[in-house]
Amino acid sequence: MRARLETLGARTLDGIGALGAVAVLALQIVRMGLKPPYRLRRWVDEVLDSGVRSVLIVCLSGATVGASLSLLGYGTLSRFGAEGFLGALVGHALVRELGPVLTALLVAGRAGSAMAAEIASMVQTEQLDGLRMMSIDPVDYVITPKACSMIAVMPLLYGLFVVVALLGALYVGVDLLGVDRGQFLSSLEDALNFREHVAQGLVKALAFGVLVGLIATYRGYTSEPTSAGVSAATTGTVVTASVSILVCNYVITALWGI
Repeated sequence: MRARLETLGARTLDGIGALGAVAVLALQIVRMGLKPPYRLRRWVDEVLDSGVRSVLIVCLSGATVGASLSLLGYGTLSRFGAEGFLGALVGHALVRELGPVLTALLVAGRAGSAMAAEIASMVQTEQLDGLRMMSIDPVDYVITPKACSMIAVMPLLYGLFVVVALLGALYVGVDLLGVDRGQFLSSLEDALNFREHVAQGLVKALAFGVLVGLIATYRGYTSEPTSAGVSAATTGTVVTASVSILVCNYVITALWGI
């Protein structure tokens, strides 16, 4: 029993220490991002890698999710003769919940894992040590542009995901299932408002961008300088970011109306 308590206490202390290290890294990123030089070229390169190269998977996933949601929603609503409310059902599900969560999970799996693997590889090959020898802070040159680019592109990718998903739902609901186009669009418009739906989705996407950016850079920056360390940083980023996104989504949803 004593050994189990000691193990639990040690793991708890390790977890608290990791949270503190993440907080310190976040403060360093904020400080480096606000003071010159701003390294705009590095920021643009990271936005290209994290955002533009994630557009295809976001669009494909959005179209299939919207189409599937429309198909399932139609099957449920048709039992009650309420097919005209399909647009409202799809809009509620996509804008507030599925849109930001699925976008963040996709970006964490595509861009977040790649970001952690790249930084961990730089640790393994001692590139970060080389930057320190040239009096270049790795947090300023490597970590800050990557984390800030993730924060910047997540709301944009969320908006793209929702638009493509709504188009997929519109196509399936109207062209394939025969729902009246006017009813679909009017119910969608009446069901959504900016504060309760769009603003909440944007806040979630921004928060998820912060989480993914911090977790990916921290796991890569603190990885072991071995090939196993690179692998652990990559898989750890995806697992930790995914769980953090789901927990954060619940917290924001629960607190939004308070």
